[in-house]
Parts: sequence; structure tokens; C-alpha cells
Amino acid sequence: MKNDKGKIKEEFRESLLAYVDSFNSAVSTQNGDWVIKGFIDITKNIYTISADTKVISKIMELLLFPKIAEFAQRNSLKMLLSKEQNFYPDVTFIDENENKFALDLKSTYRKTKDSVNGMTLGAFTGYFRTRSSNKNITFPYQDYTGHFVLGVIYSRVENSSDERKVYNINQIQSIASVVKDFTFFIQEKYKIATDRPGSGNTKNIGSVTNIDKLISGQGPFVNLGESVFDDYWMYYLTKDMAKAVDLEITPYKNIKEYLKYKKIKK
Repeated sequence: MKNDKGKIKEEFRESLLAYVDSFNSAVSTQNGDWVIKGFIDITKNIYTISADTKVISKIMELLLFPKIAEFAQRNSLKMLLSKEQNFYPDVTFIDENENKFALDLKSTYRKTKDSVNGMTLGAFTGYFRTRSSNKNITFPYQDYTGHFVLGVIYSRVENSSDERKVYNINQIQSIASVVKDFTFFIQEKYKIATDRPGSGNTKNIGSVTNIDKLISGQGPFVNLGESVFDDYWMYYLTKDMAKAVDLEITPYKNIKEYLKYKKIKK
């Protein structure tokens, strides 16, 4: 039997899932192409865009925010956007009982029919470890009832357009979209997290890359529970972090080593 917190989180997720179809219609045409063709200036010239992941991600947010605001209004939720670009989460919802829900918008592209490039799911330092902190977060991490990801998976269109070419408004239908075929999912963060940091040198939690596991929320922490996910990442050390505290090696690098280190029987 689920506890009250589990039931509250599940009800929130189900209510947001009901909006997935409207999310898809907000970003794509009936044949699955992206509705965005480029940028337009005051003389109605259109400049095409590349499939740069940061550009795609930001425009996707702009397209989805009106639908997310509509979801909040219809479900009697107060909606707060992050104060700064590097603040967590992208959106905070507060229900009539003062339950707070964190929602991060994440997008990634398909590498194969079964896998994606992966996503970063927020920092595992700072506010994640000091859970009463207000730094770089809308409310302290501990104040949130649930932490969710609204994920967007898309396919890149190879050689879709010549970025050097400028179009006029009458040619808009001839401009190829740079991405297409969108799939949305909504999951709790810990259910799609992996046991390795995300790409690059940033101290961010990585996601699973299998599409089915992302959609169904079947990452390696799902059977261990959110408390294990929290503990794992609160005390995870990169090589540089271990050296900074005079450790020759990191205590663990994956879940198997973590369970052995903590003497937990799976």
C-alpha cells in the first residue's frame, strides 16, 4: 500500500500525463515535423537554425510553457518559474495543500531506434547535498514532495537545410524542420537516473539512455528506492572530489560497489 507521499506524487504525475497529447501538438505538425522553421526578423526574413541541442532545448521550453501554465491553471496549482537560468527546477508547482513539485524540462535526441544521447538530471552537489539551502534553487530541496522530469525525445533530420540561406515569409513551407518525431515522458527523477555522472565535467546526475526505460521509469534505482538514490548521489565522489579530501580512490563508482561499500544486500 502506497504511503500518502507516494499517492500524492502519483496523482500529480497522472494529471500531468493527461497533457502529453497537447504537448505534442504544441511542438509538431500532423506529420511529426517540428513547427519551428527558424528565426524571423522585422523585414520578414527567415534564418534557419541548426540542430544544436542547447538551441533545441531552449526553444522547446518556450513552446511548452503556455501548455504547462494551462495545466497548472486547470489543476488549481500555483506555478513558479526558476529565477535564473542555472536555478533548479525549471518549474515549481504548489497545490492547495502546499505540496511542492519540482519539474525539469529535458530534451535529447535519438542515437538509434532504442537509445538516446542521454540527459543530465541536475546537480549532485550544492542544494542536493545541503537540502535546507536556498542557493540556486527555488525552494530548499527537502521542501519538495516530488522531483519530476518532463522529457522530450526527438530525431535529428540530417542535411535538413542550408544555414547560410535566407528565406522570406512566403517560402516558409519549403523550409525543412531540423528535428522531428517527438516522444514525451514524465517520470520521477530517481526512476530514470543512472549511477554515473552526466556528460562533461559538470557534477550532474546522468540518465539512462534506453528509450523504453526512460518512458517506463525503469532505471537502476527504481527497485532500490528514492532514499538509496539520494544517499548514493549525496556521497558520490568524482576522482577530483576524492583527491580534495585526501582519498586515494573513490569509495564507489557504481551501484554494485556502493551496495558492497554500504554492506547492503540487494
